Amino acid sequence: MDDKKAQRIRESFARQGLMETLGCTILHLERGKVTLEMPIGSAVSQQHGVAHAGATFAMGDSASGYAALSVMDESAEVMTVEMKINLIAPAAGRRLIATGEVAKAGRRLIVTRCTVQAEADDGSLRDVALLQGTMIPV
Repeated sequence: MDDKKAQRIRESFARQGLMETLGCTILHLERGKVTLEMPIGSAVSQQHGVAHAGATFAMGDSASGYAALSVMDESAEVMTVEMKINLIAPAAGRRLIATGEVAKAGRRLIVTRCTVQAEADDGSLRDVALLQGTMIPV
């Protein structure tokens, strides 16, 4: 991905109030793949002390959307058409890492997938959610 496109994605991400509220930041950008990170703390937890599914979903949706944007024309912005999530383990640990990838870029729609992992205190990673979505340029 060229520097101009990466800067455009960073600027778009910075305008997302929800991601700022959740403490989510960009960890890695490349064409067709974006990784975000978010600390797991009281602001995003549920009653069992793990990250709330809503925070996990929002993070995965954004990682997927920006992965899709990375393959779109320069004039496009991105919107989610649909997104499915499978929560496969409690999101316990010190941070979440969401890696969104383009699975198929069509002429109009872009299909994405995302894996959200929880990082434990010892640095080990555990998959906690899988998402699949469809994005559209706007």
